Amino acid sequence: MINPGAVPLSLYIHLPWCARKCPYCDFNSHEGFSSATQEPYVTALLADLDSQRQWLSDRPIQSVFIGGGTPSLFEGDWIARLLQGVSTRLSLAHDAEITLESNPGSAETSRFKAYRQAGVNRLSIGVQSFDDRALQTLGRIHSGDEARKALDLVSRAGFDRWNIDLMHGLPGQHADSAEADLVEAIDRSAGHISWYQLTIERNTHFWSARPELPDEAALEAIQTRGEALLRQARFEQYEVSAFSRLAEQSQHNLNYWGFGDYIGLGAGAHGKISLPDSKIIRTQRTRSPSDYLQQLSASPAPQPPFRSVANGDRIVEFAMNTLRLRDGVRLEHFTERTGLPQDDLVGAAQTAVARGWLTAPEEGRFAATPLGFRFLDSVVETFL
Repeated sequence: MINPGAVPLSLYIHLPWCARKCPYCDFNSHEGFSSATQEPYVTALLADLDSQRQWLSDRPIQSVFIGGGTPSLFEGDWIARLLQGVSTRLSLAHDAEITLESNPGSAETSRFKAYRQAGVNRLSIGVQSFDDRALQTLGRIHSGDEARKALDLVSRAGFDRWNIDLMHGLPGQHADSAEADLVEAIDRSAGHISWYQLTIERNTHFWSARPELPDEAALEAIQTRGEALLRQARFEQYEVSAFSRLAEQSQHNLNYWGFGDYIGLGAGAHGKISLPDSKIIRTQRTRSPSDYLQQLSASPAPQPPFRSVANGDRIVEFAMNTLRLRDGVRLEHFTERTGLPQDDLVGAAQTAVARGWLTAPEEGRFAATPLGFRFLDSVVETFL
C-alpha cells in the first residue's frame, strides 16, 4: 500500500509565455505575452490549485518551481500574489525551496529584488552560452554581457542560491569553446549548473532547418573535458544533466527523479499524485493558454483530466525516473512510492543486472553502475 503522507510533494507552476520562441525549444511556450494577462492567469492558477486540493490531504509542500516559458516576464507583484495565494491554500515546509526561472534580459533582471521579496529563494538563469555568436544561432535575445550582468545581480538582489542553465554541443562549438563557457559558469556559480547537450526535437524550427552540429568525436571530447573540469571544481554529477557542490542539489529536481509527487498548475502542466487507495494519477491541463484561461474561469473550476498509472507502468516509470540519479534511490523507495513489492522490481531488473548495468539488489539500492549510467536509454528499455 502507498502511504501518500510518506511521499514527498512538490508544486510545479507553468507560465507559458516567452518574448520570442527559440528555434530549438519544444516546451509549451508561446509568444504574445501581455502585461494584462498577469491578473487573469494568476487567478486561473489559484483556481486550478483549488480544483486539486481534495487530492492532497493537507500534505506539506517541499518545493515550488515556477517554470516556463519565461516566468520572469511576470512582474514581482504578481509573483507575490501567486505565492501568497499558494501559501493560504497549502502548507509550505519551513525550508521549502522556491525556484523561479529567469532569462538574463535587462527587463527580467530588474525584477530580481521583487522576486526575492515575493518569497522566491532560488533562481534558475537561462544563460545557455556566454558566446554571442552561439547565442545568436540559438535565437536567444540576450548577449553574453547581459548574462554576466544578470549573474552579478543575483546575489546583490539577496539570493544565495541559483542555478545556471548551460548548453553544449552547439552549432560550430568545439571542446575549447565549450570549456570556456563552463569556466565562466563555474566562476559565476552559487554551486549548481545544469549542463546539457543541445538535441534537435520535433515541432521546432531546428527540426525543419537543421543546423550543423558537432560530430560524435567532438561531442565526446566536449563531454569528457567538461565533466573533468566540473569535478576539478568540486561539482558532482548527481543527475544526468545536473552538477552541484555539496548541499546545493535542486530539491525540486531530486523529488521528480525520486518518483515523488507533484501538483501541476498552468497551461500544459503535468502532475503526479498518490492517493490513499494506492492509486497513482497523472494529470495534464490543456496546452493552449487561451483555452486554459477559459476553462479555469468556470466556477467551480474543473479538475484537470487525469489517468491512473497501471502497476506495470509504475515499474517502468520508477526506473525511468530514479535511474537518472547518479546514486539511484534506496530499494525500499520502490514499495513506498509504487505500492508494489520489491520483488516486482528485482525481477524486472534481472536483465540489466546481468549485463552489468545495474547494481545487485542485495546492495540495498536501485542504481545504475557507471557503465549503465552511460547507456541509460538502453537500461530503461530492459524494463519495457
